[in-house]
Amino acid sequence: MADVHVDVRVAAGSRAGDLTPTYVIPHPWTDGGIAVEGGGTGAHLLLTAVACCVLNDVFREAEPGIPVDGVLVGASGDFDSATWSTTAIDYDVSVDSSEAGDVIARLLETVDIVAEIPRVVRGEVTVSRR
Repeated sequence: MADVHVDVRVAAGSRAGDLTPTYVIPHPWTDGGIAVEGGGTGAHLLLTAVACCVLNDVFREAEPGIPVDGVLVGASGDFDSATWSTTAIDYDVSVDSSEAGDVIARLLETVDIVAEIPRVVRGEVTVSRR
C-alpha cells in the first residue's frame, strides 16, 4: 500500500531559476549545473536519478540540430513506508526551445526510449549486497 508520495524537480539552463534548489549537480551542457529540488531519502534520490537522466538525455539527443535553452523535469512516485517499494514512477518534461512543438515532441519520445535509468528501473533488477 503506497502511503508516501515523493516529488522531485530538476532543471538546467533557462529553467534552473524556476526552482529553489536543495543542491546543484555539475552539468556538461550548462554552466549553472542541474538545480535539484528534493530531499535526500532513498526515494528522493531514486527519483532524482530518473529525472536527471531524462534531463541529460534531452540535451544529448538534441545535439547538434535542436536548440535547447533549458529543461525542467518533475518526477513523482508513491512509496510504501514499511518497505519503501514502489510500483510506479512518472515524470514530465518542459523544454525551452525555439524549435517547433512537433520536433520537441519527437525528441521527448526518443528520450523516453533511450534514457538509461528509466530503462533500468522499468526492467526487472535484482539488487543484492556483496
